[in-house]
Parts: sequence; C-alpha cells; structure tokens
Amino acid sequence: MESTLFLFCLFVVGFIYASVGHGGASGYLATMALFGVAPAEMKPSALMLNLFVSTVSFIQFYRAGHFRWEKFWPFAVASVPLAFVGATIPLSDTLYRQLLAACLLLVIVRLLWSIRGREEEPKSVPLAAGLGLGGGIGLLSGMLGIGGGIILSPLMLLFRWARLKETAATSALFIFVNSLSGLFGLLSKGYSPSPTLYGWIGAAFLGGLLGGYFGSHRFTVPTLRYLLAFGIGVACVKLITT
Repeated sequence: MESTLFLFCLFVVGFIYASVGHGGASGYLATMALFGVAPAEMKPSALMLNLFVSTVSFIQFYRAGHFRWEKFWPFAVASVPLAFVGATIPLSDTLYRQLLAACLLLVIVRLLWSIRGREEEPKSVPLAAGLGLGGGIGLLSGMLGIGGGIILSPLMLLFRWARLKETAATSALFIFVNSLSGLFGLLSKGYSPSPTLYGWIGAAFLGGLLGGYFGSHRFTVPTLRYLLAFGIGVACVKLITT
C-alpha cells in the first residue's frame, strides 16, 4: 500500500510541476523525505525523474509556441558546468537535509505566492545577470539534486524578462540541462541507478505528460498547488527534526 501511495504522490507531483514548466525535483525530494528514502538515493533519483518530466513539459510548451532561445541561453551557459561541479561536492546527510529544507521553504513561498505573468512586452535578459544567476542556481541544483527552475522562474517573472508561459518553457529546458549535467557529475563519481527507480520514472513521467499538456494548452491548478505546498511543508518539518 505504501508503495502504491508513493507512486501516486510522484504522479501528482509530476502533473502539478509539469503544468507550470518544472521538472518537479523539489516535490520528489519532499515525497522521498516523507517516505524515508535514504539521502544518498534522493539526489540522483530526483535528477533522473527531472529529466523525463522536464522533457515532456518542454515539448508541450515548445509545440505551443512559447519557447524563446534568447530567454534561455544566458542562464544555461554558466548553469550547466556548475551543476556538474555541484553534483560532485560531497555533503553530509545532516547538511544535505538542512540545505534541502531551506530550499523547500523557498518552494513553498513560490507555490503560495504566484507572481502574475505580465503580458506586456518583456525585457531582454541582461547577460551579466543571466550568467550570475544561472551559475548560482546551477551550483545549488547540482548540490541538492534539483533542476533550478523553481528558483529561476519567479526571478524571470519578477524582473519581467518573460511572459508566464515563456517562463515555463525556459524553465523546463533549464531544468533538463541542469539535471543532465548533475547526473553526469554523479556518474563520474560511480553512481549506478537502482532498478526500483524505473517504476518511479513511469509514475512521474505519466503525471508530467498530462500536466505538460494541460498547463501549456488549458489551465493551471492553483488548488493542487496549495495541497502540494502543505505536503512539502510536512516534509520540511521531517527533514529538520530527523
């Protein structure tokens, strides 16, 4: 029963995150924390799930005409190599849990405080800002096993660098390249995927497939975001008190 519930949670996380152009790593990590997955398995598993869900999310937003290359590359240039570096940095279980809990608190703020997408003409992304933010987010992504979209997207909207769905498309590809780079970093240190991961991928992928379609073509899911924020809050408490 617990295994079925775990897979269902991964499906829901994949659906909600893909609907807004995210891979869902922070949600997967919160789910794993709630179900007692070992920290050593959390980071690589979340990055692997990110790859599949961000791919289907990006394809949906790209096919709907929302991707803009000029909004993506300034962030990706620095983030990709630093995500690789971040993944190779060893962290103790305690430090990893503390950093992850802090990051999840930011995720909760992002889920509860949705910045409205301003549909007037967006500004160009300044090169220095793109490189600096991309590099910092990439390093953190590799260290924690997240793709970084949950941090990048509110910044893009806050500074009016992109419209709402352009931001989702940019975030989805940003998450993919960071997750891939982080996985290469882990593989370089001898990581080998567990066979149980394939079932997790299937559940998250199906959720991402549906969420990417509905998010890019139909609707967003504010009520489910509140429920997800509550679940991540519970995971934060567990991470801090464990």
